[in-house]
Amino acid sequence: MTKLPYQDPARPLDERVEDLLTRMTLAEKAGLMFQTMLMIPPDGSFDPASQNPFFKVSIRELLDKHLTHFNLVGSASARQTAEWLNQLQGLAAEARLGIPITMSSDPRHNVPVNENIGAMMGTAAFSQWPETTGLAALGDPELVQEFADTARQEYLAVGLRAALHPMVDLATEPRWGRINGTFGEDSALTARLTAAYIRGFQGDELSAQSVACTTKHFPGGGAQKDGSDPHFAYGAEQAYPGGNFDYHLPPFVAAIEAGTAIMMPYYPKPMGTEYEEVGFAFNKGIITGLLREEMGFDGVVCTDWGVLTDDNIMGMPFPARAWGVEHLTVSERIVKALEAGVDQFGGESCPEMIVELARAGKVSEARIDASARRLLRDKFRLGLFERCTVDAAAAADVAGSPAFRAAGESAQRRSMALLKNDGCLPLRGRPKLYIENIDPAIAGEYGDVVDSPEAADFAILRLQTPFQPRSDFFLEQMFHQGDLDFKEPELSRLLAIMARVPTIVDIYLERAAVIPEIAAAATGLLANFAVSDAAALDVIFGRAKPEGKLPFELPRSMEAVRAQRSDTPRDSQDPLFAYGHGLSY
Repeated sequence: MTKLPYQDPARPLDERVEDLLTRMTLAEKAGLMFQTMLMIPPDGSFDPASQNPFFKVSIRELLDKHLTHFNLVGSASARQTAEWLNQLQGLAAEARLGIPITMSSDPRHNVPVNENIGAMMGTAAFSQWPETTGLAALGDPELVQEFADTARQEYLAVGLRAALHPMVDLATEPRWGRINGTFGEDSALTARLTAAYIRGFQGDELSAQSVACTTKHFPGGGAQKDGSDPHFAYGAEQAYPGGNFDYHLPPFVAAIEAGTAIMMPYYPKPMGTEYEEVGFAFNKGIITGLLREEMGFDGVVCTDWGVLTDDNIMGMPFPARAWGVEHLTVSERIVKALEAGVDQFGGESCPEMIVELARAGKVSEARIDASARRLLRDKFRLGLFERCTVDAAAAADVAGSPAFRAAGESAQRRSMALLKNDGCLPLRGRPKLYIENIDPAIAGEYGDVVDSPEAADFAILRLQTPFQPRSDFFLEQMFHQGDLDFKEPELSRLLAIMARVPTIVDIYLERAAVIPEIAAAATGLLANFAVSDAAALDVIFGRAKPEGKLPFELPRSMEAVRAQRSDTPRDSQDPLFAYGHGLSY
């Protein structure tokens, strides 16, 4: 059978794109401009007609709307995931033009300590690494590229072709609930690590061996007023009291220079700047003016999830994150976003509205073509038209291979930061241990576990950065926000343990914990950025050395936190531990 021009890999890329574009209906073009979630069941079962209760729409219905970009939620084994995605690609191939699926994912390589399924999802089938803050604690671009190349191979093995990361926002507001996804608060370091990350996932250019990177959240999401996240209405404003808007841009410059395929603007509206005070997805000055014209980005711009339509999640109303344009109808929001320069709407599935707008003369087909062209170009560059399925039987040989797991476990141990040592660390011999938040079976490999501090030679407490739940809404509970200090009676309980027995504290710094009393009372103090119990104990017992340095400072008090400027790095007065602090053995 003679191949059509767009099906012929020997033809120039632009020729293939234009040929396919001319064959597409308006509805098929509009379908390209939406990316929404699909959930894989834990057993990997595939039923295109079933309606997931969380997302309220079936795979078949979404394919009938001509969607060909999806975000995978949930996890199964490597083989099950590969088989599931292969079946999805098979359904897509039955469509008139056979446009393959581009399947994306949030980060999946973290140790599952803080499971915010709206931001990251630890996946047992893959190797497990520290969070990006842990990679930043080591500050090594070569290690970051090694991680990204490993993740690329594991994604490819199961059929994932786009990454909804890296997240290159700066951790300048310590209360913000997404700091654990960043490279810390330093702009220059984040820029260097961002470039390495993208090279590891994409290579020198996007190809059949690449996973396309979505760099987020343009133009930087760390400067949230009061640290409140813009997934929710109380976090709608981004503030720049220090006049440091430009400080947040170098990581995005580095991403563009490294060839990032996609850029994602965040939800909030910039306050007190030269730009219109509307959410970044609707902000022409930000997307067209700054990103495209000044910074020269000509790739895909995909909004963050849910900027158009209100939702109801498990009985709880969840309004669109359309901050600054709440008064507009959904159609009017689409028009404003397209005029701003958006190519694709994340977490949405209403392409029929773009068709209606085009037929009403409110959006030109030429404007739709401009976005469709960018989206098709990436599918061709990724080689999806030549091969979109994978060898499911071989997937587990790559994903979670012994070599990849060993590399991740080594990085976990190295990333830990030793903040204080009164001479007890590393522990020797086989002491009696009182433990909290540690698997007793694992701790038993290092010492004799006892039931009380009084019976112990040492206590080892694994703690997490405190936060303040904002509501009973489960999605809101996953975003750890608010105060960073331990409150009563928990603080006194912890200090009482430390008064009875020499205590080593290992705290997970998903944000910059305020721990002056704990730091003073602990015999040894370590910080981790999501590591396993075994990794932490290996460091505590000297089987591995901590090499991490704090990627953000730890404030001395909540008063100091509240006095900080949200857009300014290293702005805490007299910090308890400075940026870059870290001891070793």
